[in-house]
Amino acid sequence: MDTSPFVLDLAEITLADVPLVGGKNASLGELHRHLTSAGVRVPHGFAVTAAAYRYALEEAGAWPALEAALAGLDPDDVDDLEARAARARQVVLDAGVPPRLRDEIAPALDRLRRTYGPGLTLAVRSSATAEDLPEASFAGQHASFLDVHEDDLLSSVSQCFASLFTARGVHYRHRHGYDHLSVGLSVGVMKMVRADLASSGVMFTIDTETAHPDVVLISASWGLGENVVQGAVEPDEFYVHKPTYRKGHRAVLQRRLGEKAVRMVTGTPGPHNVATPEEDRRRFCLDDREVLELAGAAIAIEDHYGRPMDIEWAKDGVDGLTYIVQARPETASTRGAATLERYVVEEHGLVLATGRAVGDRVATGRVRVVRSTTELASFRPGEVLVAETTTPDWEPVLGQAAAVVTERGGRTCHAAIVARELGLPAVVGTGDATTALVDGAEVSVSCAEGDTGHVYEGAATVHVDRLDLSDLPRPRTGIMVNLGNPALALRTSMLPNDGVGLARIEFVISEVIKAHPLALLHPERVSDDEERAAITSLIGPAQDGAAHFVGRLAEGVGMIAAAFHPRPVVVRMSDFKTNEYAGLLGGSWFEPHEDNPMIGFRGASRYAHPAYEEGFALECAAMRRVREDMGLTNVVLMLPFVRRLAEADLVLERMAQLGLVRGQDGLQVYAMCEIPNNVVLVDEFAQRFDGFSIGSNDLTQLTLGVDRDSELVAFDYDERDPGVMKMIRLAVEGCRRNGIHSGFCGQAPSDYPEMAEFLVELGIESMSLNPDSVLRTTRIVLDAESRLLAATGTDAGR
Repeated sequence: MDTSPFVLDLAEITLADVPLVGGKNASLGELHRHLTSAGVRVPHGFAVTAAAYRYALEEAGAWPALEAALAGLDPDDVDDLEARAARARQVVLDAGVPPRLRDEIAPALDRLRRTYGPGLTLAVRSSATAEDLPEASFAGQHASFLDVHEDDLLSSVSQCFASLFTARGVHYRHRHGYDHLSVGLSVGVMKMVRADLASSGVMFTIDTETAHPDVVLISASWGLGENVVQGAVEPDEFYVHKPTYRKGHRAVLQRRLGEKAVRMVTGTPGPHNVATPEEDRRRFCLDDREVLELAGAAIAIEDHYGRPMDIEWAKDGVDGLTYIVQARPETASTRGAATLERYVVEEHGLVLATGRAVGDRVATGRVRVVRSTTELASFRPGEVLVAETTTPDWEPVLGQAAAVVTERGGRTCHAAIVARELGLPAVVGTGDATTALVDGAEVSVSCAEGDTGHVYEGAATVHVDRLDLSDLPRPRTGIMVNLGNPALALRTSMLPNDGVGLARIEFVISEVIKAHPLALLHPERVSDDEERAAITSLIGPAQDGAAHFVGRLAEGVGMIAAAFHPRPVVVRMSDFKTNEYAGLLGGSWFEPHEDNPMIGFRGASRYAHPAYEEGFALECAAMRRVREDMGLTNVVLMLPFVRRLAEADLVLERMAQLGLVRGQDGLQVYAMCEIPNNVVLVDEFAQRFDGFSIGSNDLTQLTLGVDRDSELVAFDYDERDPGVMKMIRLAVEGCRRNGIHSGFCGQAPSDYPEMAEFLVELGIESMSLNPDSVLRTTRIVLDAESRLLAATGTDAGR
């Protein structure tokens, strides 16, 4: 006869008790016993054991009827499955709760009553003996009951027992090979955490989309947690970086406000959804202190279990405390090894337009011609964006496009740069796309056939060749990535790489911040009522434009820095041109008109200038927050378009005044090498900076005198021109001579293997590439290094 106890206090339970109390209760008991001292708060309670479940069926003589209900089950016959599961549940319900079990539950309930006092209600939750295990979660298969009055406890326990035979539970067990009658069910009885009066949600100690191991992802919504678990609401989301948290830094890495349209509350007829008041939808349901407390609990739980965890939490609206109500191993599939993808077009329709190909992908969608920003609202996700040209204002829409086609621009125009970062195929400089392509027509955009991109009529037939590069060796030359979109940071960081060579903050400013920094500081100087109202709405209830800018920029840069930590992340300070700044919300009131903004008031020339010094101060405040508060000291700052030595001195002095002192706390400051004067005076510039990143786009433009955005002279724009290559050689040699870092930032090594080989021969220390080029170019660099070593026995300039 089984002598196992029928009721156990959670504090008596460990993970070894899974066969007796199931995975959920065993995990809660483990937390009670070992982690309360680490700040993990778990509601008190007890477990009605699986032995009690079996005893109840034995006392009622229910096993034969249960076996008969499931005999001959065909799990793929939905009607038969439902009918048999219903019969099995009724057998268990009819068995009820025998007197001996009632007698053992009573004192455990009395202990809970004494602990929490009058007004106690209960959470009654199923815990199967094959649940919340590393190899099978069974999450959501069985019943739970919330806000249960103690008079209804026994009925709820019986219904939990019966829920072992929900149709979904029966089907899940059959698929995983579990015997229905050998699986037992325990019931957890705990104090009800009144999340219906506050908030609740889930958190993972790994990024669920990319399997990045260094973050805690917390999802939160008002009310009971079922809405978050089932995906019924768009929750708030918070990221916390584990390595810096462990070092003592307490900062939320990134937060995203969810819509939270409904909240689940208790009451008649049980838990149900009500509309969330507008003021609650517009605010986060956790403050930073609560987020960090939850993250600390998650890290402690992961450390104890030694594996990524999936955790449910709830905040009590009565006592204001957050509780862990479930913890199980994270069982979502993780991403495999990095692969190299090659798109091959097998069949296609008529050629409707051609231009320069950007990226190496193929996409199909319906055409949406957009002639101005006023038409962006009509764009729908998955369409092919067709335009004369694009600006940073369009970047949120670009992120939703299947592909991009423009009439103007070259390989390094805005549309091309952003499309590469987003992993989209783009055909630029077509000359006639807005007339050649018709709204609503299905087209395929191919950038997988060389330098020329094609827009084909209809859906092309395409296959993708994938090469596993999990064992790809690392070259001596650093292979870094260009990245501006924080949403892509975790995914991109999983590629084989040596850090971020160019983090463009313009993407964060245009997509997340959206307004000109000076318009945020001085909305009263924006004379247009509609624009001023939009700025006020953007800032939100705090009405603090500086906090909006600094907070959002710090979060964007912080996410990129955290994703690649501890590898270096080179963050370029803002390099909008005046026409691009003017395109930001409120920007036209603060920017002058320039006939040639490409070589106008941009880059370092703005930073200490009275017309923008307040804006630069905000940028510096954000960078200090990333490095000091978030602890992400892998951030290297980089100044773009530094024309003269005096300008460099002025900006570095201004940065020091703003708390960013080169050399202090390991801060390195690089400069873009993109102006011929940077090369001519390389020795002098090298005394002021810790490294040069050779920007081939502008260096080629200014060396050859070619407008890189003009398709009319695109044939004259070539990084392989002997003059440009000599400039690059002089820059690399100057960096080596002065002992500072030399990097290359541009598309040329990806587009032209001979350029990658040239850089390897020079001894360049790193190349920074767009993510879609990293794996392919790594192969090229490895081959070049191997040939060089075989031919000379040396690593060139190293």
